[in-house]
Amino acid sequence: MSLNVGLTGGIASGKSTVSRRLRELGAVVIDYDQLARDVVEPGTPALAAIVERFGPTVIDDAGRLDRPGLGAIVFADPAALKDLEAITHPAIRRRAAELQAEAPGEAIVVHDNPLLVEMGAHTACDVVLVVDAPEELQIERMVRDRGMSEQDAAARIAAQTTRETRRAAADVVIENTGTVDELIARVDEVWQDLARR
Repeated sequence: MSLNVGLTGGIASGKSTVSRRLRELGAVVIDYDQLARDVVEPGTPALAAIVERFGPTVIDDAGRLDRPGLGAIVFADPAALKDLEAITHPAIRRRAAELQAEAPGEAIVVHDNPLLVEMGAHTACDVVLVVDAPEELQIERMVRDRGMSEQDAAARIAAQTTRETRRAAADVVIENTGTVDELIARVDEVWQDLARR
């Protein structure tokens, strides 16, 4: 039986670094950001539904989803975001289930999902890992590493569920307030614990 591990964290919390390290250690990682891109490729039912709901302006000249354009709409309008999620989340869940079914029997399967808690997907996991950092640190990282304004960074954080909600769903909280090396060392400890299960 594979071990089903949920991995989540707020934007700029260090979740991607944790995910990469778990993959290096041998986990089968299902990357929900990648799935979110895959399910809206040209010709998919989800893309057709998005165009039907949001209009043809969300498609670029190459016939692909204009992610920044759609993002500008949904991050400013909670109802629009809910509509988008109602289209994409079921498609993402189906694809994740297919990938889970393909994993070897004894694998540690990590569902790397920034919306794990929002989607209610944490309830299907054997273990939930939450990568956490204080909001000020998240904002500092987005400004420094992604060239965002403090205002944009704060808006992205506000669009996600709260740290408290994520932490409440966690079996293991991975604090990321130090160096990358400290974070990797903590992930290695967590991996040993997962492998024992």
